[in-house]
Amino acid sequence: MKYHTTLLEDAIKHFYVDLGIYYPHQLDIPEIADYLGIKVYFWDISSRVYKKEIIIDSRLSPEEQWEDFGHELCHLLLQYGNQILHLNNLFLAYQEWKANNFALHFCVPTFILIKYEIANIPEGIPFITKTFNVTQKFAQKRLIHFRNQLQISRLQQQLNA
Repeated sequence: MKYHTTLLEDAIKHFYVDLGIYYPHQLDIPEIADYLGIKVYFWDISSRVYKKEIIIDSRLSPEEQWEDFGHELCHLLLQYGNQILHLNNLFLAYQEWKANNFALHFCVPTFILIKYEIANIPEGIPFITKTFNVTQKFAQKRLIHFRNQLQISRLQQQLNA
């Protein structure tokens, strides 16, 4: 079956390939930040983007820090403005949804994930958690999203047959 990637999945693959990242153990905050010329600080405050720098909450687990890095990187690279100043709650919610979706793909890239045979979501969660250094909740969301994309790809293939 041919998996139909999204534009986001293609962009993240291109980004990682440019960096020479092909395996989960290569996913590294300092290396990625250095490549992008972004400063990342680990402080005792909630994760955020501030003045074109990323602050990651030092109180979080390494897994949560990786997830927050993906989320905040989206805000820095793909969004504009100060969220605190937005008066429109729907737009703020939309930006957060986009950043969460970006983080799912950035932290567990499809072009790497697709190399592994994962029988089902419950069995795949511990593997994704360990392999990609993410939390169980994050791994579950990512696998559900991946399963849904696989189902869409199957449907597209049937419709084109």
